[in-house]
Amino acid sequence: MLPPWLKKSTPKSRHIERLRKLISCDGLHTVCESAKCPNIGECFALNTLTFMILGEVCTRRCAFCAVPAGRQAIKKGEPTPVDTDEPRKIAEAVKKLGLNYVVITSVTRDDLPDGGAALFKKVIEEIKGIKVEVLIPDFKGDREALKQVINARPYVINHNLETVPRLYAQVRPQADYQRSLDLLRHIKETDPSIYTKSGIMVGLGERDEEVAQVLRDLKAVGCDMVTIGQYLRPSRQNLQVERFVEPEIFRVFERLGRDLGFLSVVAGPLVRSSYRAGENIPK
Repeated sequence: MLPPWLKKSTPKSRHIERLRKLISCDGLHTVCESAKCPNIGECFALNTLTFMILGEVCTRRCAFCAVPAGRQAIKKGEPTPVDTDEPRKIAEAVKKLGLNYVVITSVTRDDLPDGGAALFKKVIEEIKGIKVEVLIPDFKGDREALKQVINARPYVINHNLETVPRLYAQVRPQADYQRSLDLLRHIKETDPSIYTKSGIMVGLGERDEEVAQVLRDLKAVGCDMVTIGQYLRPSRQNLQVERFVEPEIFRVFERLGRDLGFLSVVAGPLVRSSYRAGENIPK
């Protein structure tokens, strides 16, 4: 049973259906639906969403992942082909929706030579006149792939650490904590004008002092913004929730982040990496 601070009113289906109809005709995907985000009703009602590019098939098996279609397809060895027309479709959807800030993420595509970096670049370049935030995978540490995204000059480049280093083998077995930190450091060293961002989940078995150390590690590599939210188990195939973190602890994390000097710290039980992203950026 969920604690009271994690309970939300049932979203009004008309808001969800309205946005679904606007984007579904072009075969576009949102992480809001694929990741079973608890804020989908609220965000769709506010006309905000996060586009997910490169299909719905992830080539990794993170134990918290809520994309069952991807997991099933991996077993069959059938990653979806890249839709090279996706940048145009997303740009048109952004105009249709009247967005003034857009977030683009993707599944991880280790099967592609550049991890999908070229498509990220094209999407950023196709969207005109508004700020773009991208939530990227680690590209297996490939600096040339990352360079494509940096050179496209999005407003924010986000890359989530997801959890504390001690839990990586259990939570993110195909990822590497230091590699992710190095990615964030390299972005800032290459183009200091691009804001960097990262996020973690709590409730997976981490200790509060480990969360504090992650914040210090992120600050040490020049990260500008951070989000912290409660992990919620999307299915029985995913990791169990080890604890429900109380709101006061999130406030402690937020105060620590601000004391460390982050430009933006958003922490709370229902916070997600892209939650109200456009409202929480440096102006």
